[in-house]
Amino acid sequence: MDHLLLLVARLARDAVGAEQIRDAPGAGEGRAIDSTSENELRREILVSATHQETWVALLEENELAEVMFDRPDQNRLLGDIFLGRVDAVLPGIQAAFVDLGTGKAGFLHVGDLNFGDEDGDDDEGNGNGRGGRGPRRSRKLPPIQEHLQKGQTILVQVTKEAIGTKGPRLTAEVSLPGRFLVYMPHSSRVGVSRKIEGRDQRSKLRKLAKGVLPENSGGIIVRTVSEEVNEQTLQKEFQRLHERWKKIQQNASSRSAPALVHGEAKLISGVIRDLFSDKFDALRVDSKAIYNEVVDYVRSVDPDLLDRVHLYDGPVSLFDKYGVEEEIQKAFQRTVRLKSGGHIVIDPTEALVSIDVNTGKFTGKGKKDPEQTILRTNLEAARTITKQLRLRDIGGIIVVDFIDMESQENREKVIRELRTHLGRDRARTKAFEVSNLGLVEMTRQRIRPSLFNALTHICTSCGGIGRVYTPATVVRRIERSLGRAAASKEEKRIVVRVHPEVALRVIEEEPGLLKRLRSRTRLDLDMRDDPLMRLDEFRLLSGPAETDVTDKYVAA
Repeated sequence: MDHLLLLVARLARDAVGAEQIRDAPGAGEGRAIDSTSENELRREILVSATHQETWVALLEENELAEVMFDRPDQNRLLGDIFLGRVDAVLPGIQAAFVDLGTGKAGFLHVGDLNFGDEDGDDDEGNGNGRGGRGPRRSRKLPPIQEHLQKGQTILVQVTKEAIGTKGPRLTAEVSLPGRFLVYMPHSSRVGVSRKIEGRDQRSKLRKLAKGVLPENSGGIIVRTVSEEVNEQTLQKEFQRLHERWKKIQQNASSRSAPALVHGEAKLISGVIRDLFSDKFDALRVDSKAIYNEVVDYVRSVDPDLLDRVHLYDGPVSLFDKYGVEEEIQKAFQRTVRLKSGGHIVIDPTEALVSIDVNTGKFTGKGKKDPEQTILRTNLEAARTITKQLRLRDIGGIIVVDFIDMESQENREKVIRELRTHLGRDRARTKAFEVSNLGLVEMTRQRIRPSLFNALTHICTSCGGIGRVYTPATVVRRIERSLGRAAASKEEKRIVVRVHPEVALRVIEEEPGLLKRLRSRTRLDLDMRDDPLMRLDEFRLLSGPAETDVTDKYVAA
């Protein structure tokens, strides 16, 4: 059961980064969302756990909004603190690679080292361990080679999971999240989440926070859930976080690099700590053991939420009951249908994710005003796109090709709709104005691989491009390969094995192909169909022993 709790906890620590990041300066820039309607949303958390995997689903108005999963083979590191060893310092990019002992070296930029607080009014946490300070790239920083040398040990925290061939992103500015506070040992700032509205309330909480923070002991951020807490509650949490930091320092001093010195929270101080609050109407768990852990923790930190925690033991699985499994499967589809009849097409690439909007079958009630038809499709697409970004956990650069609109007012309506729904996203997002090409460029925080990348791997048939050669193309490749075999003067007899569809193409479309090739190549040729072959695969088998010589004659 311990490893099961750890799996759920890792999901939670993914969430804490987003919780702090959404409070960051500029995180909501260009976005607007009605706070009243936002608070009235019906939200639920579903936790489905087995010994093999754990899933956490967030529902909004009974629809799947976000899903997170973990398995023992995922090796999640987000939030973990390591005593690392510097493998290489690269002055050209002002960064270093740090060995964590996990396989892939972590990436540490000069802007993520400890240089103390900078001037300016910046009081928010941003989830990357910078203690609520502004972007470091805007500051004049000393060269990294003056602070790090190869072989040096350094305490670092993982702020972004390894994605693809890239190792994890690191920071030396450690932050320790609690339910009500985020403690930053290397900072001296006292901040309040900007999600807490009202100048008087923010001023009150900042004063309480300063009262619980001893001099020269670091900095803290008051989290959104702390809006109604008292000084005693903050004091107790600060003491817990401060003790945790001292234990981390002790672990680091007693170990040899590279080594893990602090793993992020278990279930009761993870999922519940960072997600479950009075903004959620229910938390449903299908594991009795985890349910008991949840109840114990909620009773200790927020007993008013106890009646919202439920153990699910229905005849069908929890996720089937709420249609979660079906929605997850839809998240792998390239095309997403709109209720109006239009659709969007989502294409991930190495550099960015492109999203195309089409009216499809939707032509409106009449053909006299096509602009209104396009506007309605674009508005629905904007809502669907924001939902899909969260559900698929798509990050990085996103380019949306909305249907062209002549009216500037309508273009602004679509942008406002997009930004409004992005306001519900816990990840940091930003949508720019429509470009000269009619495209909307967006960015979304990426701290872990997308759901698509985490649950799939590259197709061995198509090499990851999503397409395979047509039967006609395969036949021409075979023809060219046999020409090379004939030119080598090493072959006399070759059997060509192909997929049945390729063999059918030869029989129906080119019945004289083999006769023509025998005449041209002077080879004894035969063709056999093999249902076990891939559609675009063929094999060249030489001589009586039918030795495979495909690689010898097929162009790479």
